[in-house]
Order: sequence, then C-alpha cells, then structure tokens
Amino acid sequence: MFTLSARNQVGIGLALLLLMMITRSHHFASLHNLPDASWTVFFLAGVYLRSVWPLVVLLAFSGGLDFAAYTWGGVSGFCLTPAYVFLLPAYASLWLAGRWYARQHQFAWRTLMPLAVSMIAGLMLCELFSSGGFYFFSGRFEDTTWGQFAERLITFFPLYVESFLFYAGIALITHAALALLRQQFNSPDTSAG
Repeated sequence: MFTLSARNQVGIGLALLLLMMITRSHHFASLHNLPDASWTVFFLAGVYLRSVWPLVVLLAFSGGLDFAAYTWGGVSGFCLTPAYVFLLPAYASLWLAGRWYARQHQFAWRTLMPLAVSMIAGLMLCELFSSGGFYFFSGRFEDTTWGQFAERLITFFPLYVESFLFYAGIALITHAALALLRQQFNSPDTSAG
C-alpha cells in the first residue's frame, strides 16, 4: 500500500472534484460532451484518499451538481426519482473497491490482477445498484422483468465501462509515470565514478 501526504491527498481530491464537475453527463459545465467520469472519480478517491470524508464530500457534490443542473441548468428531471437514493450504495461500491485495491497495491506488474478484480467488482456492484435501482424502483417502467433488465444491462453497461476505463487508463498511466519519475530522482546516481 502506498501513502500520500495530506497535501497530495488534498490536491488529488480537488482534481477529482474538478473532473466530476466538468464531465457530469449533460450538465451545464460539460466540456465538449466528455464522458461522465463520476464512476472513476469514486474509485480513484477510494484508492488515493485515506479518509472516509472524501466519499461523503463526493456524494454531496454529485447530488449538488445534479440539483443545480435540474434547477438552474435546464436538465431533465427524468432520473430524479425515489430510486436516486440507490446512487449512494452504487458510488460507495466503487469507493470501497478502490479502498480494497489500495491495500493490495505494489508498484509491480502483479498488482494488475487485484486492480482488475477491484475494478470489475466495483463496476458490477455500481451498475446493479444504480441501474437496477432505477429500473425497479423509479416508477418509470410499468412492467419490470429480470429479462428486460438483463437486456438493458447488455445495452448500457458497456458504455459505462468504456467511460470508466478511459479515465482509469489515464490515471494508471499518470500514476506509473509519476512513480517512475520519483524512483529516478530518488535513486542514487551510480554512473558517477
């Protein structure tokens, strides 16, 4: 497991908030329709930020963005139903998956397997809570069946995974590059003789 200074954690936390703000789907601050980074933001917060408070702040911030978009931004309130509460366990699933991975992390190739496991588990739980909660409890669908829900999963889940992996890939490359730079600058110079 790696540890970051409080200063680095604050910087990462602010960057994650900014990323969520500029990419939250169909909102007023969307930059050229970038894919929504919310799922990746919660996962990365679990990986990098040690306290539970960032989870609480991110949950409140995402709700605030949705409220502002609906109230002042002219965004449809279609998703604002009693099922909206299912986003809490959905996002927490990603955060917990990130937390689990942070305890497994080593700067080595073998860390890719726990990373993949944590991502898959977090993504699946998040999708089941968010889409399942909306499908079964929003009141937007008259006849809900497990078969129809499975069809919706097959249709929409890959799009969420694609967005997640886009941002997670950028984070992975950035993390590896920074770790290699740190190793380079912290290793003793053996070429001097």
